[in-house]
Amino acid sequence: MSWIALKMLTGDRAKFFGIVMGLTFAALLITQQGSIFCGLMLRTGSLISDTTGADLWVMDPNVLQVDDNKPMIENNLYRVRGVEGVLWAVPFYKGNARAKVSNTDPLVVGKPRPEGAPDPSKVIEQVILLGLDDASMVGAPPPERILFGRLEDLRKPESIFVDHTRLAKLFPGYPPEYYKKENAGYFLGKEVEMNDHRAIIVGICEASRTFQSNPVVYTTYSRAKGYVAQERKVLSYILAKIDEKPGLTEEQRTARRIEVADAVRRQTGLMALTSQQFLDKTINYYLKYTGIPINFGITAFLGFLVGTAIAGQTFYNFTLENLKQFGALKAMGATNGRIVGMILLQALVVGFLGYGIGVGLAALFGERTKGGELAFYTPWQLLPITGVAVVLICILASLISVRKVIVLEPAVVFRG
Repeated sequence: MSWIALKMLTGDRAKFFGIVMGLTFAALLITQQGSIFCGLMLRTGSLISDTTGADLWVMDPNVLQVDDNKPMIENNLYRVRGVEGVLWAVPFYKGNARAKVSNTDPLVVGKPRPEGAPDPSKVIEQVILLGLDDASMVGAPPPERILFGRLEDLRKPESIFVDHTRLAKLFPGYPPEYYKKENAGYFLGKEVEMNDHRAIIVGICEASRTFQSNPVVYTTYSRAKGYVAQERKVLSYILAKIDEKPGLTEEQRTARRIEVADAVRRQTGLMALTSQQFLDKTINYYLKYTGIPINFGITAFLGFLVGTAIAGQTFYNFTLENLKQFGALKAMGATNGRIVGMILLQALVVGFLGYGIGVGLAALFGERTKGGELAFYTPWQLLPITGVAVVLICILASLISVRKVIVLEPAVVFRG
């Protein structure tokens, strides 16, 4: 009977491919939109993920997410250092600065440009400015992410590191090949101006793309204070390392970090979070206070509805055309349960094909856009979610057909 069900399913190639394409579209849209949503949420906390070497983030109690930094007085740094269990604590500046570029490079000056395009020799761009502790450089890009230059060069006067993915925004007008990773060293030695202070690019690094998509600039903490308008409070965050005993498991280390974070909160009144807690807090903020989940959810739901409509309608027409065959099977003694099993087998086959092709196309789309502007990340949890959605579509499409077959009289096969 299973073989007969499959022969009936593939007998009309047009309808068979129509059902598969409907399910493929649904699986593709759900996986693609879900992956873009997950990638976008990860970008909201990219700064936290990129900042390594510290166990705790200490901040003002009113901070809601990583970009909502509320400056503190620098005396808080010494209070955190005095908490039992804190091995060391260093300052960390995070803020926005305006970078002015007066480019005199003959590659861009005097070259023709599209009508209405900005002058690439005079650029004012907002950047994400990160100030690292002058002595320890905690929070700097790891060695494998430094493409050109040395981290020690950041201690030179007026020096900065720049993220290579945003060089096109700071220095527009160059041939596209100049912005590639292997050629980014060309921009070493270029100058920008921030708050009437000169900054020289001494290193090119690779930073995760941020939610705002602004260029990321690294410098020392003391120099960062001069690159922005002076305020009484300039300390954005305190990065702290806890005193851990060797040989602890990952669960024990996490528990120890949370324990020290609680001690910091009690003794200083500041908020202290582990990196994972701060990342979760940031993502939850965007989930709760922005329309991003609703927008992506509506798109994925529309994909579900369209897939259900296409598959259901096509499956129903397929069943109507095969009513006589089902009637003949019932006349030969096939039970309703056996007939329903045949229909469910057909739905399972097209569902499996549609799911596989749809997820494969989504993965191909993600691979093609890898490293570009589009945020795309597919966690493993998204695949079973898509699978459940496709199964529901198959069930809904089958229910319409099952009812028609159950009430079918076997005598229909003998009618003219």
